[in-house]
Amino acid sequence: MTPKTPPKHQPFVPPGVQMKEFTLRAVLLGLVLCVVLGAANAYLGLRAGQTIAATYPAAVISMAILRIWKGSILEENIARTAGSIGESVAAGAVFTIPAFVLSHSWLDFSPGTAYWKSTALMMIGSVLGVLFVSLVRRTLVEDPDLPFPESVAAAQIHKAGQVGADAARYLLYNMALGAGVFLAGAFNFFATDMDWFFNVGTLGRSALRLGAPGSKNFLQTGGVTIFSGPTISPAYVGVGYVIGPMLASLNFSGSIIAWGLLIPLLMYFLGPQLHAFLPANATGDESWLGIANGVWRFIVRPIAVGGMLTGASYTLFKMRKSLFGGLARAFAEMKAGSAPAELTARTERYMSSRIVLAGIFVVFGLMIVLYTYLSGGLVAGLVAAIVMLVVGFCFATVSGYLVGVIGSSNNPISGLTLSTVIIAALLMVALGVKGQGGVIAVLGVAAVVCVSSAVAGELLQDFKVGYIIGGTPRSIQIVELIAVVLASAVMYFPLLLLHEGNMKMGGIGFGDAKLPAPQAGLMASLSQGIVGGDMAWPLIIAGILMGVAFIMIGVKSPMLVAIGMYLPLGTTFAIFAGGVVRWLSDMIATRRGMNESQKIRIESVGVLAASGMIAGEALMGLVTAGFAVADIKIPDDVFKMLGMPMPEMFKHPSYTAGLVVLALLALVLINMPLANAGRPEDPPPPAAIV
Repeated sequence: MTPKTPPKHQPFVPPGVQMKEFTLRAVLLGLVLCVVLGAANAYLGLRAGQTIAATYPAAVISMAILRIWKGSILEENIARTAGSIGESVAAGAVFTIPAFVLSHSWLDFSPGTAYWKSTALMMIGSVLGVLFVSLVRRTLVEDPDLPFPESVAAAQIHKAGQVGADAARYLLYNMALGAGVFLAGAFNFFATDMDWFFNVGTLGRSALRLGAPGSKNFLQTGGVTIFSGPTISPAYVGVGYVIGPMLASLNFSGSIIAWGLLIPLLMYFLGPQLHAFLPANATGDESWLGIANGVWRFIVRPIAVGGMLTGASYTLFKMRKSLFGGLARAFAEMKAGSAPAELTARTERYMSSRIVLAGIFVVFGLMIVLYTYLSGGLVAGLVAAIVMLVVGFCFATVSGYLVGVIGSSNNPISGLTLSTVIIAALLMVALGVKGQGGVIAVLGVAAVVCVSSAVAGELLQDFKVGYIIGGTPRSIQIVELIAVVLASAVMYFPLLLLHEGNMKMGGIGFGDAKLPAPQAGLMASLSQGIVGGDMAWPLIIAGILMGVAFIMIGVKSPMLVAIGMYLPLGTTFAIFAGGVVRWLSDMIATRRGMNESQKIRIESVGVLAASGMIAGEALMGLVTAGFAVADIKIPDDVFKMLGMPMPEMFKHPSYTAGLVVLALLALVLINMPLANAGRPEDPPPPAAIV
């Protein structure tokens, strides 16, 4: 008996229907969203080590604006496609570009020296990501076994008319709230952070006997440790709400291990030695703040790096079937050859394979030149370019496949990049390329692979949305190329603003407690350790074994726990608070007996509200960083401009007031979704995250 042929796919807009799609207004709107959402994610990635999917905010905003102009659904798709890719370029940038500064490969991050290097790496990576995935797009997009959960959700948002207008309202209202709260904190209406000091033993009196009773082997102990309250941040609370209570708890558990276990133990045993580092006139517990942060930065963080290494490797191991499946599909597509030259159906018009391959060849030549210049040697440059081409294509394909399985939000880009760092670094060592030139070459490969993998995954997700809606693939490819070039050209400036703004505020820039850039720190540590020999191997190995122990006891995400150890306690505490808010909202909905449709509606509204808070704070964070770069101190200089003395309350802001603000944010994230749950008989809306 002949098996039934599966029904032919029918897009929402049939191939024979002609409507406006690649228009100037759609492209311009998408490019604006690309820059704005990309910059917001750069801020979030550097501060919290997390980025948020820009697909849903871009879909909601593009639909709301284009409907004012009576735009078509295909125009909305083009605007969303261009708008969402900025997040991928930003993710690749913040995960790798700061590593050049943290590893001291670049001693200067000023525009005159770092702009063109950063832009070239981002642009090569992003263009390659578009070209790589264009070679395998048909097999992956049309594979019925790949669910593409986020593509389906984004397509449903575009198809759901009135829901989109309401969604835009939830998003924009909370953007204003997030921006307002962040500015209030910047103007010292309340304190955003608070540290408490605790004695662990008594310095000069505490001692630990090393031996049986009567032994005279005593170890002098005692010191002071600190514990931080949650940072009052709409963005961090929003991140915790989006990732949910389970992942937020795992992230916070890392900070508990760091600040509740390791640092108190280290301060207890090392206190007498560390006391010698205090200034001669130091008095009070506050003088120990720098010492405790130093212990965290130079002892605990290397342990966390080892844990991240194990966690990333374990993540890739768990996905090994998907990884090999992605590679097999990629090579099968290459072996099958290109599609026929004449494709008449609008939904079958792709960019020519000849153009794609020619573009890859040209970019490969540019890579050789760039890597040779950056590393200072032809051998290192050539090896780096070849490694990048091979590994970059494989991982771009893998990234696209994983997006089809688990969605762009869960794509383990940092794990793929970590594997690239290890491969490239070991090859450099094997070829005798060492020193700073080797470190630069390794980081250059990592930067391009990271950006290309992130862009490839997002583009494949966009291809699938267009496949469902009925968009023209060639138009999607062209607008993606335009958007990634623009994003690469401007993404350096948010990084510069945040780096220099942090230094103007008394920090050290990238790697500071308020700008930790955890993934970039990991890349810098690994490249230096393998190539340059500047790694604290005992601490790294201890972290690796800690990660193995986490796996053995069944921890769901060892990587997330290690990142929690690496991030500041106030950051993970605030993210945990957001997760608790999500848990409370879900619990209340269950106790009220709401059905599945209402719960989906609550989740959709809540995620949009949290995304608005994240975007609002991120945009204002860039504004305040710009003030710092311009030497405008907030709020001091503002009151001077107004010609009035600064009130006393602004000199000593209250953290208690900040906790009240945190409670208000929690109430908004609980009440707004529950108030818009709808009636039990109402049909479920498209879920933006489910």
